[in-house]
Amino acid sequence: MSTPDGTPTPRWAPQACRPSESRGRLHAEPESSYRSAFQRDRDRVIHSTAFRRLKHKTQVFVYHEGDHYRTRLTHSIEVAQIARTLARGLGLDEDLAEVVALAHDLGHTPFGHTGEDALQEAMARHGGFDHNAQTLRILTRLEQRYAAFDGLNLTWETLEGVVKHNGPLLGPARTRDRPLPAAIVEYAGVHDLWLHTWPGLEAQVAALSDDIAYNSHDIDDGLRAGLFGVDDLREVPLVGDVVAEVERLHGRLPLSRCIGETMRRMIDRMVSDVLDSTRARLESAAIASANDVRNAGRATSCFSTDMDAAMRGLREFLHARMYRHERINRARVHAARVVRNLFDHFLAQPSRLPGEWGTRAGATSDAEAARLVADYIAGMTDKFALEEHARLCGDGAMPR
Repeated sequence: MSTPDGTPTPRWAPQACRPSESRGRLHAEPESSYRSAFQRDRDRVIHSTAFRRLKHKTQVFVYHEGDHYRTRLTHSIEVAQIARTLARGLGLDEDLAEVVALAHDLGHTPFGHTGEDALQEAMARHGGFDHNAQTLRILTRLEQRYAAFDGLNLTWETLEGVVKHNGPLLGPARTRDRPLPAAIVEYAGVHDLWLHTWPGLEAQVAALSDDIAYNSHDIDDGLRAGLFGVDDLREVPLVGDVVAEVERLHGRLPLSRCIGETMRRMIDRMVSDVLDSTRARLESAAIASANDVRNAGRATSCFSTDMDAAMRGLREFLHARMYRHERINRARVHAARVVRNLFDHFLAQPSRLPGEWGTRAGATSDAEAARLVADYIAGMTDKFALEEHARLCGDGAMPR
């Protein structure tokens, strides 16, 4: 047996989401003769405008800090690589895991979580702002590439995975306390995404891949930026043991080689832990199908108890020494002001929005106009937001 493009048919695990069994797309389309449904989803995300914009959106460091730090784009690619590795190791659909990983950050604003917090505050009276809901808006409405429909018309499994990759949004196992964003409620009304269940395993491994990628690579970026040194890592859970192993094997290496050897070992340990822990949970819970995964009542793919504790300790270190660092905070204060000023300016003068954006905002209710302004700002790159702020408000430079 082989796929339409001639490659060998993958050996699926019983718990995998199979493209041949997909629940389909909101708008019916003919199937491709040489790509699976999930491969088409991945390709549509890669070719989207929102995906290209991730190149100039902040992960932790704003774009002007340097060329070698992670952006949302490089982070998403790294998450996708880890997700494919986990999916392959568990016999899952690699393309589905990859597209969820590639799409999971599309809804992020400029300036990372700082921009999101500022936009959430600005939108508090108009339904709020949530980057996960914004991702769904992009995938189902804001991308306009096709004549027959808005959005990318992705499969049910991909949209389910993107919306629920961190767990159920309704029911006793829900993973968030806030009310559901309107964008998710509205879309689920026409395309039920089973918001009360866990997502498929492919989405679950994509979520864990996100944790693996940012925890390891934020250590990388923090070392390169000089926010902390190798000696500061010796007592940090997980990474401290890895640093000691690298020195035991290679002695004191130049920083770039030390980072490389440390990062690859960290990632390997976390990936191996997820594979072992997930296999154990599949066996102990007798989970035999993709729907068993969804109805398991808890996550099926997971870290071990020890690794989960180590990850919490690592995140505590990063919050104390990196995310709250004075250098990062200076940039965040300015970034929040940029986002809020842009929102207030465009909401007060919607005609200043370009083209169809301004026309639509001027002909809607206040709440709808605010949502359009939020859509427009959320789609900005860091660079464009600073340029627009300089043009409209007379101040754009980011502090160093």
